[in-house]
Amino acid sequence: MVIRTAVVLTLTLCALLVTALVGHDYRYEERRLTIDLPDVSLDAILTTPERVPARGIVVVIHGDGAVDSTHDGGYNPWFEAAADAGFATLSWSKPGVGGSTGNWLHQSMADRADEASAVIDWALANEIAPTGTIVLWGASQAGWVLPEVVAARTDIDAVVAVSPAINWLRQGRFHLLAELDHDGAGTSERAQAIRVSDRVRELLRSGVDYATYLDLTLESHPMSADRWQFALLNYTSDAEAGLAAMAARDIPVLLMLAEHDRHVDIDETATTYRRLLEEALTMEYVDAAHSMVRRPMDDSPGLAFVTAIMWPRALFSAETLDSYRDFLVAQ
Repeated sequence: MVIRTAVVLTLTLCALLVTALVGHDYRYEERRLTIDLPDVSLDAILTTPERVPARGIVVVIHGDGAVDSTHDGGYNPWFEAAADAGFATLSWSKPGVGGSTGNWLHQSMADRADEASAVIDWALANEIAPTGTIVLWGASQAGWVLPEVVAARTDIDAVVAVSPAINWLRQGRFHLLAELDHDGAGTSERAQAIRVSDRVRELLRSGVDYATYLDLTLESHPMSADRWQFALLNYTSDAEAGLAAMAARDIPVLLMLAEHDRHVDIDETATTYRRLLEEALTMEYVDAAHSMVRRPMDDSPGLAFVTAIMWPRALFSAETLDSYRDFLVAQ
């Protein structure tokens, strides 16, 4: 009986190992790069289609947070979908993340746009991949960066915007209320959370220094000094003017919205993009959470962790990656 149990456990472990190996075997080739810019050195990754030349390149612009070049492997299925469409993908770790120098929390959205544009110039100068077709892919906070890059350049051919917000302060309030609703917060808890948020807004508008913020905030877990600086730099961000400038370029835009997004008001985003971009816009609603992962993954961190280890593609619905691939094929 003991021997039989050991055999079963061994076979099970072998099956899990094989599944994990296959699950992380992607249809692209990968190359690590260092992008040296005047003020920062960026740790980057370039993925390309297997056995065939790329016909264009996707440049990735991250959302919020300390994101590395692959988003801890979460971008890999996106890289694969792009490779299937014949596209290379260029992504880099934010300043201060992984092997990149600098500090991303010291960047404004304009700084982030300048960085992305500098990376594109670097790619053009170094001929690392075909740049005859350049597509920008950006998620969440990148919604304030993508339009600025497009408006400043004449060589961007298409944009993929995943769960982008429109207005920094409205997005923050929407997220707060959506989380309170999701958690079933009572009336008093809800009122207190709004009071705390309102105090932070007042302090931002007053432009107070970090010591004053710490003294006056009502938050039980205040921001770090760097995070406060980041908020001061960016709390007035609004995408409308940038989107209007991007509309003048009349390039194809794929807007992907998660139907169960608790971070971004997808109704506001959809209305604004549709009004400003009109016929240039293709809009896809996905049965997913903010990061485009399937709802069960968002509701169960344990399940998401195991899935990410065993079969990362399953984090996303097939329609999400198929829509992305098909959009690239059409470019």
